[in-house]
Parts: sequence; C-alpha cells; structure tokens
Amino acid sequence: MSEPQFEQIKLENQLCFPLYACSREVIKRYRPFLDEIGLTYTQYVAMIVFWEEDSISVKELGRRLYLDSGTLTPVLKSLEQKGYITRRRSTEDERVLIAALTPEGRSLEHAAAGIPQQICGCLQMQPEDVRQLRGLLSRLLSAIESETERK
Repeated sequence: MSEPQFEQIKLENQLCFPLYACSREVIKRYRPFLDEIGLTYTQYVAMIVFWEEDSISVKELGRRLYLDSGTLTPVLKSLEQKGYITRRRSTEDERVLIAALTPEGRSLEHAAAGIPQQICGCLQMQPEDVRQLRGLLSRLLSAIESETERK
C-alpha cells in the first residue's frame, strides 16, 4: 500500500505518461496509411511543413518539428534520396542549409491528403473534442517554449 506522500509519483498521476502513451498510440494509427505512401511518421510531418512552405532552412524546420539535427539530418537525407526534397546552401549565408520541395514531393501531397480524415476515423473522437485537445496541447507546447526561452 502506498503512503500518502508518494501519491504524486503514481503512474496514474503523471502528466507525462498519458501524453507519451497517447503519442505512441496515435502515431501507431498513422503507420498503415503512411506505409501506403512510403513515409515514416517523422518524414510525414517534415513533408507537411514542406507542403506549407515549399522551402525552409533546416534549422527552422528542426525548430518547427521539435527535432535536433541528429534526428532531422537522416530524415532529410531519406526524403532527398526519394526525390521529394533538395538541400542546398543559402546564397545569402553559406552557413544556412535550405531544404526545398521538388515536384515529386509536391505530388505526394495529393496521396497524403486523405490521411487526417482517416486518422480521425480511427480515433473515434468527435471533431470538437479533437480541436479542444489540439488546442490544449498547443497551449502546453507554447508554455514549454516560453519557459525554455526564459532559461
């Protein structure tokens, strides 16, 4: 039997655990749809940014995806080998690496367009609940970013 002073360290009382478990389970639901278009989940979220931006600095892409360069570099290398993006040095600043969408990468957007709807069907949640959850998680990420910037 657990003593009252240890109540806060029970698994059921942790914020991190349901976030972690949900993240794993939601990403698992993406796998069959992403397999059909030949992408991993990390490649998929990177491609979403490319579909929004066409080209972006690798540093900014890492910031938007919350990925460090050690994780992002192999993802970009794989996307480049598939012909979906190119990487080049900025003409304004040689230190800046720019990744850009190719026509093949743009055409993949059509194949991926139905994935969000398919995922919503898998989650068995009402659209309003999904919007609320996304809003709460976005607020949490913003709060974490603000705290990180203060340090």
